[in-house]
Amino acid sequence: MTPLDRATDTYLRHVAVERGLSQHTVAAYRRDLAVFAEWLASTRAVDSAGADRAGGAEALTDVARLTRADVAGFVAHLTSRPEQPLAPRSVARMLSSVRSFTAFAAAEGWVPLDPGTAVRPPKAPSRLPKAISVDDMERLLGAAGAVDDDPVQLRDRALLELLYATGARISEAVGLSVDDVATLSDPEDDEGDGLAVVKVTGKGNKQRIVPLGSFARAAVDAYLVRARPVFAARGPSTPALFLGARGAQLSRQSAWLVIQAAAERAGLSAHVSPHTFRHSFATHLLEGGADVRVVQELLGHASVATTQIYTLVTADMLRDVYQTAHPRARR
Repeated sequence: MTPLDRATDTYLRHVAVERGLSQHTVAAYRRDLAVFAEWLASTRAVDSAGADRAGGAEALTDVARLTRADVAGFVAHLTSRPEQPLAPRSVARMLSSVRSFTAFAAAEGWVPLDPGTAVRPPKAPSRLPKAISVDDMERLLGAAGAVDDDPVQLRDRALLELLYATGARISEAVGLSVDDVATLSDPEDDEGDGLAVVKVTGKGNKQRIVPLGSFARAAVDAYLVRARPVFAARGPSTPALFLGARGAQLSRQSAWLVIQAAAERAGLSAHVSPHTFRHSFATHLLEGGADVRVVQELLGHASVATTQIYTLVTADMLRDVYQTAHPRARR
């Protein structure tokens, strides 16, 4: 194992244990840094034929010899490589992984200065979140089905209702445990139903409490009573809320297939992904008059600037309606 490999492993342990990043995020960092290391090795192997800036072949395995030119060259390679140039957003993600690693290396004293701090990603084109209409969402949820004696349909309906009701990421939804769904008592509620909420654990293990609407609550309750015990009997005990056919926690890939199957049955022409539910959740809330700060909290965004992109979607809708309906707006 080279010094660069050892440094990478130390960094990955740090982000997994001390920063508490999810296994999916750590896996993504690992893949990105492996691509970076492979590119360094191949590039420096070529450079080492002469006296290059980094000191020849020894430099390609030593984190202490990383330079800003290495990081900038990697970005240039990703955007122009002949086999498959990456889109600006993909380049930005990989650069973020590399810069996080180089910042850690500088903090640990492995390099005198952080070689990634001044490297900027290519500018990505503005892209608005893709939400579907309320009517299309109703069709999508209805297509999941909810036959009382069909455990699969009860689970699928509960999953989709929860995704739309909470705006949770798909990894957050499949990572829920049964105990994460709770009912808060309300002294002023004469019927004693209380408010159903979900404790969602997001990026960096940050937790947030999100209300669960009546439709989602009914679907989850039906699943817990009539379907989950059927799945749980097929495998080892697990606290996971959503279970697969063999009784283990439902995977992200299986949840994706559930969404795709429902979209096909609903006959939706638009591409529907797990994030479609999150985008639609935010967009429909803002269209209904919700404050952007409230939506920020519900989505678990660290910055309101991330949430404000959804206001552009609703602004586009308002502009289209205005231009269509107002007599003095037509050209």
